[in-house]
Amino acid sequence: MAYQQMAFVYDKLMSDAPYDSWINFTMKVIQNSGKQVKEIADLGCGTGEITTKLAERGYVMTGVDYSSDMLAYAEHKASERNVSIQWLHQDLKELEGLANLDAAISYCDVMNYITAEDDIKQVFVRIADSLKAGGLFMFDVHSLQHVEQNYVNQTFADVTDDASYIWFCSEGDEPGEMFHELTFFSLDGDRYTRFDEYHHQRTYSVNFYKKLLEAAGFENINIYADFSLKEENINDQSERIFFIAEKRS
Repeated sequence: MAYQQMAFVYDKLMSDAPYDSWINFTMKVIQNSGKQVKEIADLGCGTGEITTKLAERGYVMTGVDYSSDMLAYAEHKASERNVSIQWLHQDLKELEGLANLDAAISYCDVMNYITAEDDIKQVFVRIADSLKAGGLFMFDVHSLQHVEQNYVNQTFADVTDDASYIWFCSEGDEPGEMFHELTFFSLDGDRYTRFDEYHHQRTYSVNFYKKLLEAAGFENINIYADFSLKEENINDQSERIFFIAEKRS
């Protein structure tokens, strides 16, 4: 999940992302759990927008990402907003150095970038090892229907004064698999600079993720859709599936 140069324009192109919805969802889950949650790790934190927003609300945050460029932007952002956050440059498959966390979150389809079953198993085990008994793990993925109906074999584009992109999404060989070819143009002084990114994602069924969570040591797994905490809201039109699990005592 190496974003490379995309870090330079990521925030500009993600300005309409539902960050407040992720924040509100997280805080509502914590409230409903009745648990005392103070220390949270944001896994795949990107430029740290969610990490920083939660830190501003009083949580002790650690942001983890594989991209050093993303983390550099995240650290700068947190400094400008006068919040203290620990930043870790790590691959989630090799997550280490965290222990007894109250919660871990991983949003904006970070888990879809972990495409192989064995790698997902390994990530879930390492996250469980980072949590205290009863600690919460919250993450989201694209639904299979959303990938198949709204992403694969589609072309997307966005243009702003400072940045623009063209995005080709191609279908992979496996169900829920897709490849993204992205071309970005970023304003640099009085000229635009082009760079390209190639991303690979895959999503799996709800039962697949649930099975791997249980095997990794999680229990009380609840599944929701599209920022709602009503289980009956999951249907064939759901786009983003949320998982909430507790580390087994």
